[in-house]
Amino acid sequence: MAIPAAAQPPAGGAKPQDTEIYSPVPPVVTPGRRDADPPSDAIVLFDGKDLSHWVNTKDKAPAGWKIQGGILVVEKKAGNIETKETFGSYQLHLEWLEPKNIVGTGQGRGNSGVFLASTGPGDDGYELQIMDSYKNDTYVNGQAASVYKQSIPLANAMRPDGEWQSYDIIWTAPKFNADGSLKSPAKVTAMHNGVLVQNDYVLTGETRYIGKPFYKAHGNTPIKLQAHGDPSPPISFRNIWVRRLAD
Repeated sequence: MAIPAAAQPPAGGAKPQDTEIYSPVPPVVTPGRRDADPPSDAIVLFDGKDLSHWVNTKDKAPAGWKIQGGILVVEKKAGNIETKETFGSYQLHLEWLEPKNIVGTGQGRGNSGVFLASTGPGDDGYELQIMDSYKNDTYVNGQAASVYKQSIPLANAMRPDGEWQSYDIIWTAPKFNADGSLKSPAKVTAMHNGVLVQNDYVLTGETRYIGKPFYKAHGNTPIKLQAHGDPSPPISFRNIWVRRLAD
């Protein structure tokens, strides 16, 4: 009887040790007590105490949003805010809340967004949409967890109004050649409330409200939170942290 391939002795005297690697040893990262807690190597961007990591996107003045009971509340008149620090590729965690008994329909219902790379003073960059998509119809490439106007989420994982939502995001920053041409595109994987909603999606460019997306060259960029001008009550954020990843 022939010996099954898996049970045959290794050819040429090979040993198990030949394929064992001992260095470099991965760095030790101590996880938080809960999955949502920042690990030991995270940069905590908002811990409920202050906005020292954030500035106004337009003029780099103090952020101007409100902190109420340890919660960051969007101040729409103040405009968008972004991190003082810039980032390439990273892992991001943030939690957001649509007000209970929110009113409005479609895109006018709890609209905001996290711009995974902010490339300008307005809504420039690459947006993962934030809005109320719990029993609220709108165009599907503009609902919560969409890459705005590009990628429909794989699922609608919204909790009802008044309950905290979470995003866990892996962002691979785009790279550009010396002449400004695209070397490698941006990619994003995202979980919404623990549900996979973007699976290594390859972006075709920056977010565009009108027209097709396209790339323009940039280096490391801030992370931006949007103060959308819709008439609904403002949303809130908490527990925002980021881990830099090797590009």
